[in-house]
Amino acid sequence: MFAKQTYIQRRNELRRRMPKGGIVVLPGNSEAPRNYFDNAYAFRQDSTFLYFFGLQNADLVGVIDLDEERDYLFGNDYTVDDIIWMGPQPSVKELGASVGVEHTAPFAAAKECVQAAIRAGRKVHYLVPYRGEGTLLMSNLTGIATDSHYAHCSADLIINVAAMREEKSAEEIEELEKAFRIGYEMHTTAMRLTREGVAERFVAGAMEGVTHQFGDGVSFHSIVSQHGETLHNHSHDGICTNGRLMLVDAGGESVNNYCSDHTRTFPVSGKFSPVQRDIYNIVLNAHDEVLKVAKPGMYMDLHNTALKALAEGLIGVGLMKGNADDAVAAGAVGLFMPHGLGHGLGMDVHDCEAMGERGMRDFSKIVARADEVDTCIMRGRWRLRPGTVLTDEPGIYFIPALIEQWKGEKRCADFICYDKLGEFYEFGGIRLEDDLLITENGNVQLGGDLHIPITVEEVEEYMAAHR
Repeated sequence: MFAKQTYIQRRNELRRRMPKGGIVVLPGNSEAPRNYFDNAYAFRQDSTFLYFFGLQNADLVGVIDLDEERDYLFGNDYTVDDIIWMGPQPSVKELGASVGVEHTAPFAAAKECVQAAIRAGRKVHYLVPYRGEGTLLMSNLTGIATDSHYAHCSADLIINVAAMREEKSAEEIEELEKAFRIGYEMHTTAMRLTREGVAERFVAGAMEGVTHQFGDGVSFHSIVSQHGETLHNHSHDGICTNGRLMLVDAGGESVNNYCSDHTRTFPVSGKFSPVQRDIYNIVLNAHDEVLKVAKPGMYMDLHNTALKALAEGLIGVGLMKGNADDAVAAGAVGLFMPHGLGHGLGMDVHDCEAMGERGMRDFSKIVARADEVDTCIMRGRWRLRPGTVLTDEPGIYFIPALIEQWKGEKRCADFICYDKLGEFYEFGGIRLEDDLLITENGNVQLGGDLHIPITVEEVEEYMAAHR
């Protein structure tokens, strides 16, 4: 938790940005049972609640009054029966005081607070819930049916929360640097342990253990797979085999829940084959080209920079043909990289996307507003600003089903050498990812002088020295 003044200032800044005449309702998360209530998944607080109220406790609701400098915290004090299992716990009043909230009340009073605002004709601003429990809670507080939340969510709140969370403060950058250190330990652990005969599960388990040693666990479910052509491959069932590439996309959270997200791809044997080296260096060049040019401006410019670098490299090795600019314009590189260059990073590994075009099932309500303000919730219109943190993660993947589909449709046949791609159906995929902070005139890579081995030479040398 940061100092309480941080949370007071954030709530006051939101109050300054939002239209008058209403309240903001920000529920925290509840426990999520694995198979019965007392056996729960590891608790993770809602990031927006955490951003404005800073408390890691379950079953709390924060309310910000937009017309008065008054904030509320609703929750129930623990009973002796709870304390038997949990030990002594602070009261809700004490929790509120720790983050600068004077007005506290039992959880049930949250509904009366919201209903009083509705009766007075005041606007109730809320974000669309992303968990079932949160959906039911918001319906209970507001009286709005669960299937109508998208129609009644607050575009003003979405836009302003995204804008505030996107521009990272110095103390947030410090937390992201701590998360980088966790990511560094995770990925170098994977390089040390990967060798023929070792289970992917063993590597993944060791990496995720690191996140609990130094932080608050993984920032997302780790991808540790020799089938890197499957973009979100969460299976760890393989056995490491020489000749294969291991793709590791993983990150950890600091104790204050700021995230890291890195990807490395390396040979199980510790040495790249000539073909693997060629494809790898194309991806690395695209990664580095983004580092050279990233600065305040449009995200899509960086995305297209990476695509052009990939096209030039693939033309160079005979897997594409023609002019690189024309190939990018035609969408031909999408066969090899069917995803965006990167995403926002902060308290979530896809920062604010729960309230964006990729998280909301119905984004139509706010698409016009999102187009005006250029935040991370709409990548096509995302304008990078000083303080923005994003990932740089180009990749090349040989996905047999996708290749067969495009080949059958003769899609982009002027640019793609389909006759050569059959040789790559067992190749897998390569992705390389680092986290960038946009500055006034350019960018810096999180981690400073410490970086996870990434060049062919660095990877091979590190693996040789630690096996």
